[in-house]
Amino acid sequence: MKLSILFGGASYEHEISIVSAITVKGKLDSFDLSYIFCDQDHTFYNIPEDKMKAKVFSSGEYKKLPILELNRDGFTQKKFFGSKSIDGIVLNLIHGGDGEDGSIAALLDFYSINFIGPRKEASVFSFDKEYTKWLASSLAVKTLQYAVVTRDDNKELAYPCIIKPACLGSSIGVSIVKSEDELEYALDVAFEFDSRVVVEPFIENVKEYNLAGCLTKKGMQFSIVEEPNKEEFLDFDKKYMDFSRSEQVLKADISDELVQKMRDTFEKIYRGHFEGALIRCDFFVINNTVYLNEINPIPGSMANYLFEDFELLISDLASSLPRLKRPSVNYQYIHNISKAKGK
Repeated sequence: MKLSILFGGASYEHEISIVSAITVKGKLDSFDLSYIFCDQDHTFYNIPEDKMKAKVFSSGEYKKLPILELNRDGFTQKKFFGSKSIDGIVLNLIHGGDGEDGSIAALLDFYSINFIGPRKEASVFSFDKEYTKWLASSLAVKTLQYAVVTRDDNKELAYPCIIKPACLGSSIGVSIVKSEDELEYALDVAFEFDSRVVVEPFIENVKEYNLAGCLTKKGMQFSIVEEPNKEEFLDFDKKYMDFSRSEQVLKADISDELVQKMRDTFEKIYRGHFEGALIRCDFFVINNTVYLNEINPIPGSMANYLFEDFELLISDLASSLPRLKRPSVNYQYIHNISKAKGK
């Protein structure tokens, strides 16, 4: 099966996407892979397999490689005579802005290109943490109480709390605030990345679990449940390393009943919204009650380390993608008007 890994993008998570792509490359040996890099200027490049190295991108060497155009034939490379198409289903591995905000999904849909990843509607609800709360509430999925703060707000906050930019992942700009004298600095940091921040109560020693999965023709397929190894929370540096994980992790030592609760909650979130994507949901468990923390519509390295047979899962998902139905345009309405007017 042919698969084109699309990575990079113009976002704060650009480098993380490169790390993810290099990691996933090593986990899909049975696929016929091609690599499409989107730089911060939104130029697409065809990256040969032997150039899939971090230094190729950090040094700017990629700029010497062939440029790709995107049209109804997919990603194409101009040749001396004609052009060459980059075949294969696209795997959207662009983290953050562009990849998870719906921009790439809309672009690929516009050109009817088959791809693995969240569709534009799902991207909107998972990229913005406030919108994620709205989606969860509509599905009767519990989340922590929260407030949304802008620079002009003077809201009273309870401590300790955790402050997160509304539209950013990988713990970038996230701070734990334990007293009022820490608040101003934490807000300044968060507002460097977003004009809105989400504030939630910070709960000491809360149990946190990760579960990934997707819907295929075989039904819902779930990963193991992982209990991430963390201190107070996973900061950017820890998550950066997390994106390069390729060895399967151990499943959490929890009851089958709790696993099923998380699966049921995951399925509520997934069905009707995330078809075509492999997502990871991060949950809190408080007094045996499951709370949704965040939805990761394009998890780091596609959460390969949570699955026993990652290649088979991607193959199943690639064979189960939703098809975009386009209306047939025959101009009958205009013809009828013209006929009625005698023209």
